[in-house]
Amino acid sequence: MRFFLALAVMFLWMPAATRATEAQPQTANSAEAVQWLQRLGPAMNMTSYRGVFVYGRGQQVHSMQVAHRYNGSMVEERLVIQDGGSGEIVRRDMEVVCVLPARDTVTLDSIIPSGPLADSFSDQLLPATLWYQAQMLGEGRVAGYAVVKIALNANDPYRYSYRLWLEKDTGLLVKSQTRNADDQILEHFQFTSLDITDDIADSELQIATADKHQTSTFSLEVGSPATELVTRLQGWSLDWLPAGFEPAATPRSDKRQVIAFSDGLAAFSVFVEDIASLDMPTGASRIGATTVYLRPVQSDGRQVLISVVGEVPPITARKVAESVRFDGATVDSSSGDSANVDNANVDNATSSLIERQGASR
Repeated sequence: MRFFLALAVMFLWMPAATRATEAQPQTANSAEAVQWLQRLGPAMNMTSYRGVFVYGRGQQVHSMQVAHRYNGSMVEERLVIQDGGSGEIVRRDMEVVCVLPARDTVTLDSIIPSGPLADSFSDQLLPATLWYQAQMLGEGRVAGYAVVKIALNANDPYRYSYRLWLEKDTGLLVKSQTRNADDQILEHFQFTSLDITDDIADSELQIATADKHQTSTFSLEVGSPATELVTRLQGWSLDWLPAGFEPAATPRSDKRQVIAFSDGLAAFSVFVEDIASLDMPTGASRIGATTVYLRPVQSDGRQVLISVVGEVPPITARKVAESVRFDGATVDSSSGDSANVDNANVDNATSSLIERQGASR
């Protein structure tokens, strides 16, 4: 259920995208791909549709029903889990209501958005082509609709590559894949049924779960990335970020300091919190494309846990975690390494780690 919650919030939330001042040289092929990407951002919000999609990461595959309506000024959306539990999430403009079974406990204060399901595909996506090479790969069909296929290949080892399928009339994203440097598919998303239509009734966007014992409401409205960075990085700083990643707006948390970063496509967050003890493995773990890197340190007699969570390769998460510096403090690191992840055993471990951060997706 925590997977469902965070996946849905990731689907709904809109992290800020990076800006840039220069562009990669473009061939006719890449220029056409960029033109399609320009359509993708508005299509994510301004296209009305209903359907069922599957989302797979690692060994996990989940199915969700979605109804999405845009009335010219406001986005409304409802997502309902189709397997592995019950519950739904309803969004009306910037307010999100989550209804989950009474037996479940959910933390909403530090959701980590990332990947092609996030609305980071905004009209500011284009600067991401500084860090990815865009390429047209042809045409096809998905869920009965004609589509174009686009590749976004990473220019460096600090981010993943993507394959995107866009519906030809609207530019709506109907399928995506996240791939590593070895061209292995780490995560995938695809509509299995889809109806692009303006005929979305009010009833399709209303909460229908019978068990409403646990209802959580939160707002997607957040401060500006620049303000967030100033107010969040209190007493610590980062010596290194991968090129193109800039501060993104982050849901507020009273329990820990957290700041998100995005390159306009991928995103990760850095958590810094005091801990009494640590009963979890340190170093890197991964589920699908999501890496969790835990680095416990001693800072002026305090036990502090640095966590980096997001859709970036383990090498990136490790370098970011190791670059955290505390103002005027001597830091003794006790973290384990490593960027070499045992993929056969990471799913359960990483699910537990992400759950601890309130960000299981």
